[in-house]
Amino acid sequence: MTLSTELKAMTESVRQQVPAEVMATLEAGAATLLASGVARNVIKPGDRMPEFELPDANGVTVRSRDLLVKGPLLLTFYRGSWCPYCNLELNALQQRLPDIRARGASLVAISPQTPDASLTTQMKHDLKFPVLSDAGNKIARKFGLVFTLDDGLKKIYDAFGIDLLAHNGDSSLELPVPATYLIGSDGVVLASYVNLDYRERLEPDVAIGWLDGKGR
Repeated sequence: MTLSTELKAMTESVRQQVPAEVMATLEAGAATLLASGVARNVIKPGDRMPEFELPDANGVTVRSRDLLVKGPLLLTFYRGSWCPYCNLELNALQQRLPDIRARGASLVAISPQTPDASLTTQMKHDLKFPVLSDAGNKIARKFGLVFTLDDGLKKIYDAFGIDLLAHNGDSSLELPVPATYLIGSDGVVLASYVNLDYRERLEPDVAIGWLDGKGR
């Protein structure tokens, strides 16, 4: 089963379980973000990646320059462990981790979650790649990916029991747009996938194709 198939099944499951007015608010939130113009400011192929130094789930600092010394870097931004779409994506990437490493690349995932929340994510899904904590979305902001959750969506998230303050350690209600980048060992972005609809994610097969020099 492809990641796309799993994501569509998740959306259909949500559609069947939540009231129509809640689904309408979720759809409206996605449309508002799409119309916001956020995508105009994101890092694109040919741009130089902003360097980062971020703690992993165990509090150990991971530096982008150290990763790039080893070869290309596959970098994915996700919203948090509370997002079922993000969990599907992370699991799909974990399944293809041997293929990614066989091509000499590193895989790293970044979210605004605290290290403790990131550790929960890593352990729950048995992830064998670094899950980094971007407090305050500082790095995501440099990539142009940050947006603020609107009041309508905040109320729904609260109703779903999603406590962003507990997950992220701040009350900003800021989240990153899910995105995946391939960074060359020289720090230049070779390929990117940014979709303002959080229900859509890059297929791992496409990322593998990037590493093989296809579809960039």
